Amino acid sequence: MDEDTPDDGGNERADGEPSEDVALDPWGSASVGDYADLFAEFGIEAFDDVADDVTDPHYLMRRGVIFGHREYGAVAEAMANDEPFAALSGFMPTGDPHIGHKLVFDEIIWHQRQGADAFGLIADLEAHSARGMSWDEIDEHARNYLLSLLALGFDAEEGELYRQSDNRAVQDLGFELGSKANFSEFEAIYGFDGETNISHMQSVVTQTADILYPQLVDEPKPTVIPVGPDQDPHVRLTRDLATRVRYFKVSEAFASFELDDDERRLVRAAYDALADDADDAETDVRCEDAADWLADYEPPEADRESVDLTAAKQSALDKLRAGGKEPLRPRVRFFDRNATEEAFEALIEAVDGEKRVFEGHVDAFDLTRGEAESLAREVEIDTGGFGFRQPSSIYHRFMTGLTGGKMSSSVPASHISLLDDPEDGYDKVKAATTGGRDTADEQRERGGEADECPVYELYAYLLAGDDDELTKTVYSECVNGERLCGGCKEQAADLMREFLEDHQAKREEAEALLDDLDIDLDSDRRGTGGEH
Repeated sequence: MDEDTPDDGGNERADGEPSEDVALDPWGSASVGDYADLFAEFGIEAFDDVADDVTDPHYLMRRGVIFGHREYGAVAEAMANDEPFAALSGFMPTGDPHIGHKLVFDEIIWHQRQGADAFGLIADLEAHSARGMSWDEIDEHARNYLLSLLALGFDAEEGELYRQSDNRAVQDLGFELGSKANFSEFEAIYGFDGETNISHMQSVVTQTADILYPQLVDEPKPTVIPVGPDQDPHVRLTRDLATRVRYFKVSEAFASFELDDDERRLVRAAYDALADDADDAETDVRCEDAADWLADYEPPEADRESVDLTAAKQSALDKLRAGGKEPLRPRVRFFDRNATEEAFEALIEAVDGEKRVFEGHVDAFDLTRGEAESLAREVEIDTGGFGFRQPSSIYHRFMTGLTGGKMSSSVPASHISLLDDPEDGYDKVKAATTGGRDTADEQRERGGEADECPVYELYAYLLAGDDDELTKTVYSECVNGERLCGGCKEQAADLMREFLEDHQAKREEAEALLDDLDIDLDSDRRGTGGEH
């Protein structure tokens, strides 16, 4: 979540060819060899699947820079219906903010302008524990991040900016979430081992609290976390913890026994077929009847391709046969996951219609799954629980370094800081690697390779702003041989100089705004830092 991007990789060619394997490490070199692998390996979904649901999408969405998401549909729906939603991302203050960070700044600000409760945080505890930054260094960098965020348009009166170290609500929530996490999963997710300091682990739990913090401020609501894919481990862990601290789990059921998702699909098919064929609406569909039907059932090819249903079919048959003459009836089931006695009794009272109460769960026969989810959350909140929704996320591609390869803050020529002198920004663009051919004649004959050009990325990611026509013109003229690299870089360098001049003037104006905010940028904390 914290966009420190120490070595933000442009290590996938823009034509999609991988240059190295997928590896998601929030503190190491951002390394994504093939973005497509993220869909299969980590469950990230293609943003194209929800793009049509977004009204007036941001240009990073339109141009495919934002390429993936987790459950962004819930955010898009809330946005379209003028319902509450939130956006949050964080920044680890270990250096100057640069043009890679601007992607996240812009995404937060855009969501705020669409109606989101917007949050920007300084991940100072993580910077101290994971990077060994001194508190004086953190104070200086934190100020620079916040000034750039304000200069780009973040509305601090409508949104919230904070430091992890000063937010007691976040730290208290992190303590509660930590009770549901363990070292073995930190080891599996992050590669932590016996040499990892405890404060580093604590900072991870704090970040999960940051991600859920917007749902503490007012009410549980769809919340999007804009990040690079290297930060996805934090999102995955938080989604798990948000579920683990819930009082109730809601699932669909058909009988006294439990079914997993694949088994449930098969039993649903059996029930629907037998219920439709029944002559008398009052006739029970029994487990043994469903087993006989399912034994001869061949799932649609699309279902067989998406999951391995062979084992699911056999296990569903075993459960149905063990159920014998027990009636098969659709219902929703509320499991007691962490509920207090008061909360469980309140749930029983709140369920209308036919219900059956057991020691560890309640079955309701007159509620839909959606109604049951809403009821469970309402009871949980009313009886002192969090009622968290799983957070959503969107993922943007990394920018290629101006010298090719990775954009690294340790290689000044590879990136442009938002604090760079405008003339230095101009010079860096003029010296940048391009996707051009070896000679001007070859360029005119064969066209340039815009998909592999860091300078074209500058247009698409930053310099063209909301002007899609400019990016299309640059791309088309390049690949058709009408645009040579010298002139293209000159235009980009001029635009970069203008951007930095404008941004830095707005940073000066934002000084007064920042001074008026209740953020301590002169920390009196003491410490030696963590990992180096």
